[in-house]
Amino acid sequence: MPTLTLLPSGKTIDAAAGATILQAVLAAGEAIPQKCDGKAECGSCHVFVHDGRKTLSKIQRLENEKLDTLVGVSSKSRLACQAVLGDEPVTVELLSFV
Repeated sequence: MPTLTLLPSGKTIDAAAGATILQAVLAAGEAIPQKCDGKAECGSCHVFVHDGRKTLSKIQRLENEKLDTLVGVSSKSRLACQAVLGDEPVTVELLSFV
């Protein structure tokens, strides 16, 4: 069971491998911006992955196309609704803008 550390709070939660970052954050009762129910349509769940990027699922076409439309994207950017957790710990920074 991987751990997911949320920045800036530093809170660490246990997450199920195979869950998306969005699912894990919501299951832990934490808040994360989301408008499209995990369909990669809005980009509001944009996060920066600081550690553990290689354990996440690869970016698929739909996620890549949405990231291309967002401001402030970097090589650490993922959509929490599309990034599936593997078996290793992951640290993500939750953003408050789209």
